[in-house]
Amino acid sequence: QVQLVESGGGLVQAGGSLRLSCAASGRTFSSYGMGWFRQAPGKEREFVAAITWNGGSTYYEDSVKGRFTISRDNAKNTVYLQMNSLKPEDTAVYLCAAARNRFRNLATTPKDVGSWGQGTQVTVSS
Repeated sequence: QVQLVESGGGLVQAGGSLRLSCAASGRTFSSYGMGWFRQAPGKEREFVAAITWNGGSTYYEDSVKGRFTISRDNAKNTVYLQMNSLKPEDTAVYLCAAARNRFRNLATTPKDVGSWGQGTQVTVSS
């Protein structure tokens, strides 16, 4: 298991950008698939983006493709989510997530995630 702490959320106007960071504890961070989910008020938690443990592949939810970019720096035990061209419908709490097991991709269903951060609020005004 890894411990996760997000930062970088805030209030931004539509069309703006934010960069979220997720700092992980533990020497085995580089062996876990990582990613981001989000949860808006009254809605279920949904997958946003993920990156494989070695950083070789990324995958995204359809509505954020071309606008969001996930990356990781294993030397810093950190995963990032660069969010551009933000829309009001992107407003949510964004949660960092780690795969359940080492050398496995992050699941896209919340029930199969191994570890969660506490979340950071992103609010996009119109």
